[in-house]
Amino acid sequence: MRGQVSWYRRTKEIIREEGWIRFIEKVKKYISIPIRINFDKFMTKVFAPFYISLFHKVYYYSKVWKKTYWLGIPVQKCPLDLWIYQEIIWETKPDFVIETGTAWGGSALFFASIFDIIGSGKIITIDIKKYNNTLSHPRIIQIVGDSTSYEVVRKVENIVNGGRAMVVLDSDHRKEHVLKELKLYSKFVAKGCYLVVEDTNLNGYPIRPDFGPGPMEAVQEFLRENNKFIIDREREKFFITFSPKGFLRRV
Repeated sequence: MRGQVSWYRRTKEIIREEGWIRFIEKVKKYISIPIRINFDKFMTKVFAPFYISLFHKVYYYSKVWKKTYWLGIPVQKCPLDLWIYQEIIWETKPDFVIETGTAWGGSALFFASIFDIIGSGKIITIDIKKYNNTLSHPRIIQIVGDSTSYEVVRKVENIVNGGRAMVVLDSDHRKEHVLKELKLYSKFVAKGCYLVVEDTNLNGYPIRPDFGPGPMEAVQEFLRENNKFIIDREREKFFITFSPKGFLRRV
C-alpha cells in the first residue's frame, strides 16, 4: 500500500512539474515497441490539430521565412508551399504564372527556374514598386503598378493573350484588395489550373488574430459568388502552409 501511495505521489509530482506530455514519455519507456508505435500514432492523430497550429505559430513568429532565399534572393514564403507550387506547375503545365506582389523577386525567380527545368513558361510579376533593380531572367516579365488598376490588368491581358495561366495573389492582404484581385485575375486561370491566395493564415487562421479581415475572408466571399473554383485541401498535404484553404482549382 505504501508503495502504491509513493508511486501515486511521484506521478502527481511529475505531471505537476513537467506536464502530461513528459509524463507520457516516461511511461512509454516501460512499454513494448509495437505498443509504443501504435500509441504514438494514436496520440499524433488525436493531437494533430494542436501540433500543426503550434508549429505554424512557432515557424511564423520566428520570422525565419523572411530569411529564406532562392538563388540568393529573398523569397519570403514557406518552403513547403514552394514545393507544392512546383508540383502544381509540373502537373498543370501553365504557359504563365501571374504573380501579384513581387517584393524582392525570390518567388518570381523560383517560378522562372521551374519553367527553365520544364522547358517552357513565363512568369508575370506585378508590384506597386521595384524593390530589386537587379532582378533579371528571360522568363520574368515585371510590371510596376497597382495590380487592381485597369492599366496593369490590360497589360496582363495583352501578354497572356488566351494562354493557360495560373495566378498567385500575394500583394496587399486586406480583404477588400484581395477580393478585388480575385475578381479581376480569376478570369485568367485556365480550367484545371490554380488560383492561389497567399497568407490566408492571417487574422487567426492561426496567426495574427489582430490583423482584421484579410485573405481568408476574401476567399470565403469570392467562393460564395463564384462556382468555377473549389478549395483543394490536398495541396496542404505537408500540414503547414501559409495558404490554408487558399489553393483554389478551376473546375
